[in-house]
Amino acid sequence: MQVTADGGVVVRAPLLAPAWKINRFLEEQSEWIAAHVARARERSEKERADGLPVFTDSQMRSLTEQAKQEIPPEVRRYAALMGIRVGRITIRSQHTVWGSSSAKGNLNFNCLLMLVPEEVRTYVIVHELCHQKQMNHSALFWAEVEKVLPDYRQYRKWLKDNGSRCIRRLPAR
Repeated sequence: MQVTADGGVVVRAPLLAPAWKINRFLEEQSEWIAAHVARARERSEKERADGLPVFTDSQMRSLTEQAKQEIPPEVRRYAALMGIRVGRITIRSQHTVWGSSSAKGNLNFNCLLMLVPEEVRTYVIVHELCHQKQMNHSALFWAEVEKVLPDYRQYRKWLKDNGSRCIRRLPAR
């Protein structure tokens, strides 16, 4: 389940999951959902008040090209330090995530990482690489992140506090 930056709720479930189970889960999580939707909408309203312009197609192409040049070498450098093999590295303009990792070792990164502080970009890269060791967000996963970036919490907080300002500037899909 995911609450989007604008306060929408996205639910992903296995194809054959019964609707009653999904609905029961949503009912059990209703307080959490309401709180996070309210927080997202509040943030969204504040950001709209910022009046930041949407990126042009030219700006998006430029960010993507820059990310394709800069992110893969950094991924490879940290992967080597961490003893991790990676597959394909893809750069996209994503509206909901900064990065993702597949069980096959393929990694995706948001081109908007070129707009965040370098340390935050490094955190996202290390975060996704750690998913090659732990495909979850368990205590073991966070321990892996902390081994590489002991101060990762401040970068994670930066993304939480500031990241949606960048994402809001993406052109509508």
